[in-house]
Amino acid sequence: MRIAIAFHQTPVPQAIFVLGGASERMRFAGQFWQSHQNLDIWVSDFAWNLDTNRRIFLQYGVPDAKLHLDGRATDTVTNFTTLAKDFANQRLQHIYLITENLGLKPRRSTTAFSCLLLIVMV
Repeated sequence: MRIAIAFHQTPVPQAIFVLGGASERMRFAGQFWQSHQNLDIWVSDFAWNLDTNRRIFLQYGVPDAKLHLDGRATDTVTNFTTLAKDFANQRLQHIYLITENLGLKPRRSTTAFSCLLLIVMV
């Protein structure tokens, strides 16, 4: 039921979420954004990587106003979870997730926040 409501309310992705830890992922996300320039990019990474991430996105023409860089991640789990409340507060329900191919099959999944993740693997 929640998925059907989410599809009806917001049928297209509203943001790009990039899991940090790899500059290759940031470059891919920058390229991906070039064909989705209406979307903001949200990055969860370690605090010490954020300046490097910002520079990579600027190389791809992503303006600072479109970037949301979060340095609260301390491990793999918090890399996924630190932005969940921010997404809910922004009413983001459909999100592209940029990650690596870690044995995940591209699929749609939901979270407690009725957030639909469309997984794009690098």
